[in-house]
Amino acid sequence: MTSIGGAEMVDWNLAVATATRLVRPGPDVSRDEARAVVAELRRHAKASEEHVRGFTRMIPEGHEPQDTPVLVVDRAGWIRANVAGFREVLRPLLDKMEERRGSGPGGAVLGAVGGKVTGVEVGMLLSFLASRVLGQYETFAPPSRDLPAGTGGGRLLLVAPNVVHVERELEVDPHDFRLWVCLHEETHRTQFTAVPWLRDHLEGEIQSFLAETEVDPMTVLERLREAAQSLAGGRPEGEAGEDGGRSLVEIVQTPAQREILGRLTAVMSLLEGHADFVMDGVGPEVVPSVAEIREKFQQRRARGAGRLDLALRKLLGLDAKLRQYRDGERFVRAVVQEVGMDGFNRVWTSPNTLPTKAEIAKPADWVARVHRKAE
Repeated sequence: MTSIGGAEMVDWNLAVATATRLVRPGPDVSRDEARAVVAELRRHAKASEEHVRGFTRMIPEGHEPQDTPVLVVDRAGWIRANVAGFREVLRPLLDKMEERRGSGPGGAVLGAVGGKVTGVEVGMLLSFLASRVLGQYETFAPPSRDLPAGTGGGRLLLVAPNVVHVERELEVDPHDFRLWVCLHEETHRTQFTAVPWLRDHLEGEIQSFLAETEVDPMTVLERLREAAQSLAGGRPEGEAGEDGGRSLVEIVQTPAQREILGRLTAVMSLLEGHADFVMDGVGPEVVPSVAEIREKFQQRRARGAGRLDLALRKLLGLDAKLRQYRDGERFVRAVVQEVGMDGFNRVWTSPNTLPTKAEIAKPADWVARVHRKAE
């Protein structure tokens, strides 16, 4: 744990406790119903493996990818898993901030504030996110007794109370919706287990991004406070602030980071768009009400849950994630139409065959670069 004089930069245990305490309660279900939901999600996750692998053809016949566990968790379980992942990924940045804090003008202030306040604020942000995530392929956190991971890292999380909440909100067939969600998340699991270099590539890009960070620790603390105040209603509604409503990531970027973030955005657009494409491609055969689910879910994505929700999505950069689904799915669909599924799968050959941010917007440019060069 990064600390100075006994005061941690982020008290991760307090972040977990705060998020767990503040997260919204899940939907009202009986114990028997909860057990049934968990069992069905596990069955659908297992069935999704065959559907996704058959459709994507990413795993050659006769080959078995590295196995990773599928964990059906509650909101508190999702919080614990993500805090473990954040702690691992952010360690180099926190080490750097510790050095800055010890020698910079803000060191005394941060020393007084300590990791307790920062832990509370991180916990508040996690409590907001924990009620919105349906599933996640978690790639970076080390395994623990209650949250195991594959030998190379990685685990698939399905957040049962959030799945139930959304299926009720949308008034869709619960069995179809649960399978539909599993198809999306299983695609992410297949991406990382079938492409061994993908995890290390992403981690390398993230660490390069963090290594370029030249921000005063007080700035990071202030951004966290702004987000927490928005969550608590502390900022007047509609007030954009001097940063024009930019996200936390956008606020602290350097020129070098903008280049790295462009590459990361392209990769994430590919991964999310591919998952949506696969979900829609497999869906009509195995999910009878897929058209209704897709339409209602897209409407829910677009509108958010209210003005506060929209403001927080902007502050945290979640609007960019919504664009990734849309832009990435268009890229995948266009490439598959042009060169077929096997032609699209050349994208997984190496980091050099990943699309650039410009190619996500112009799929024909990726086809020309990768396929014509190969020919």
